[in-house]
Amino acid sequence: MSEQSGEIVVIGAGIGGLAAATRLAKAGFKVRIFEASSQPGGKCRTININGYSFDTGPSLLTLPAVYRDLFLKSGKHLGQVLKVTPVEPAFDYFFPDGTRLTLPSSSRAETSTAIEKSFGIKAAVEWEGLMKRAEKMWAVSREPFVESELGSITSLIARPKILADLFTIAPWSSLRSLVNRKIRDPHLRTLIDRYATYTGSDPRKAPAVLLTIPYVEMVFGAWHIGGGIGNLGIALAERAENCGALIEYNCPVSQILTSDGKVTGVKLNDGRITDSQTIISNADSELTYGTLLGDLAVARKEKRKIMKSEPSLSGFYLTIGLKGKRSNLNHHTISFPENYDAEFDAVFKDFQPVADPTLYICSPQDEEMVPNKDLANHESLFVLVNAPRHSKNGNGFDWSAPGVAKKYADHLVDLLVSKGFIERERIEVLEYGSPLQIENNHLAPGGSIYGRSSNGARAAFGRAKNRSPIDGLYLVGGSAHPGGGLPLVGLSGEIVAGIISQRSKGNNGLWAR
Repeated sequence: MSEQSGEIVVIGAGIGGLAAATRLAKAGFKVRIFEASSQPGGKCRTININGYSFDTGPSLLTLPAVYRDLFLKSGKHLGQVLKVTPVEPAFDYFFPDGTRLTLPSSSRAETSTAIEKSFGIKAAVEWEGLMKRAEKMWAVSREPFVESELGSITSLIARPKILADLFTIAPWSSLRSLVNRKIRDPHLRTLIDRYATYTGSDPRKAPAVLLTIPYVEMVFGAWHIGGGIGNLGIALAERAENCGALIEYNCPVSQILTSDGKVTGVKLNDGRITDSQTIISNADSELTYGTLLGDLAVARKEKRKIMKSEPSLSGFYLTIGLKGKRSNLNHHTISFPENYDAEFDAVFKDFQPVADPTLYICSPQDEEMVPNKDLANHESLFVLVNAPRHSKNGNGFDWSAPGVAKKYADHLVDLLVSKGFIERERIEVLEYGSPLQIENNHLAPGGSIYGRSSNGARAAFGRAKNRSPIDGLYLVGGSAHPGGGLPLVGLSGEIVAGIISQRSKGNNGLWAR
């Protein structure tokens, strides 16, 4: 049965899909979103287990201006809808030699002071010099690489001042190699290495331009959303509906229909067909081109392009509810291992669970995340470690093997106890998830959190483009340009909404209400 529709169809109510849908609905387009699960937000979720609440996807918001702009242009501004507060301190780092670095939020001067206090004046001077380089990188890359549809290499080369810009960005240099030329302090080297994992990448292969990530965090701050960051997805879904978009939950799309190189609609798992000349896929780009488009030659070609890039790493997580409360665990805690390279080798080369991984611990200091007031003096910890993606084909680790995930979860608990972050007798809730669960829960192949990694100088050009070669098909979300993370997926929605709006003007507003 076919439903006639002049609507724009959005596949998936993840943040990227919701951002695009909201902007388009506000502009007057008819928009319908099909979401496979029962709730919005994609990976951006806050869950409750026996009264304990956990942010299980993104755990902080950076570049909040992306969402301030989105909410302001579609209705009530962000602060009227959500409680957005700075995380202070932003991060608490523990190094294997016993050194601790506690970094503030949104203060360049205080960041340098904290580094000087922990590592000395020379380290602080080196850091400031590195951030000046990162500031220049951000100024050069922000408009053409982050906020705009990515053009071809040829079009970028034709830009004015390209030689000076290339020298600033240093595309021939990895993040690790650039930092090691600029900084001698081993703690700061380790600290910067971690930012490659923000894109699911290896600092030894990831581009130097990722140095902009710590700069953005330092200058624009780390922010928390009251009640859990999953409320962002809920608020965006409400805003999209208030602007006129329709959202159908528990409606997975099984196929994108095409004819003569153009999209014609989507087919749902229940057999329904909705006609549409404009489709936005918030599904993983590998699934979009490898599954939803069927055996289409152009889709196979696009998938081959995407698959040339190395997959991003995945994660293994614990959700831990602890009886009682301790005072010295901040919102974001990171504990580094003795050998960071061994971690990257295990994830990207050996495809094995990391024996001594970097521990990321999220312990929100948020009373709104405690629906059960009897647990007000208890703690909820979300613990995440880097892990190889799930695969049975030799390019990952088989997380489906009996007992493997449980054994690794127990190992991580032992590490947390041995490092003094938790006491075993306080554990009241303990659940875990492997890359296999991430794959199943979020339809992310292999559990790769960010789609393809940023490993390699040309990785940005290997990522799925927002505008597909199939007429009328667009891609948003973490696996598409400009990449993963809340600010970037929000920008992907803005970019695609802009493309469609501009195209509509060229068609005399054909798709508008």
